[in-house]
Amino acid sequence: MESLAAKQLITKIQQSILTGGVQGEEVVEGLKTLRPYAIQAQNPTLTRVIRMAYEHIEEFGGFGIALPEDEEEEDGDPGIEGLDEQANSLYYLVSLMLNAANPRNKEEILHYRNALKAYWDENA
Repeated sequence: MESLAAKQLITKIQQSILTGGVQGEEVVEGLKTLRPYAIQAQNPTLTRVIRMAYEHIEEFGGFGIALPEDEEEEDGDPGIEGLDEQANSLYYLVSLMLNAANPRNKEEILHYRNALKAYWDENA
């Protein structure tokens, strides 16, 4: 996202994930606040992924979507030390949002969209 306010909000969400994990209320509220910025940026995929992410956390009490496989293979042990798998995956998704126009990031965001939809279809 191009908006400075959106980027600051993304940084705040990342900090909330680092300090409180996925289940923190600040994470869900931050994502809800971020969604209008994606709407304003006219990015329907990102808008949907943000909504699906916070609804997923609210419905299932966590973020049960794994990191994309290519990230795991490239980095060996991906993520930030001290964060569980769910928090690392959500942190990575939120990081992608900082530059959602990047082709690789778009691809990864689509991965999350598909994974969130599949998880919902299997578990709801």
